[in-house]
Amino acid sequence: MGLLFQFSGSLLLPMHLYWAAIISFTIITAISYGWELLSKITGKGHYEIMDAVFSIAGGLAGMGFVAVIEHYYRLVTKQ
Repeated sequence: MGLLFQFSGSLLLPMHLYWAAIISFTIITAISYGWELLSKITGKGHYEIMDAVFSIAGGLAGMGFVAVIEHYYRLVTKQ
């Protein structure tokens, strides 16, 4: 999830990578916690806050991977 949102954000906002990262993190957080909240409201599944926390952590790992690739790409191409 983090890979997808960070990569698409960097394509849509190439000159504003900080905004792309903030928007990506916000979307990841909303989806992760929203899914758990939906489980709690509907009573289907189980509400586990740590699932949301670990999902957000996984999204951050994916975002970090894309950020490292972007950084080295910009160093190599001198952009």
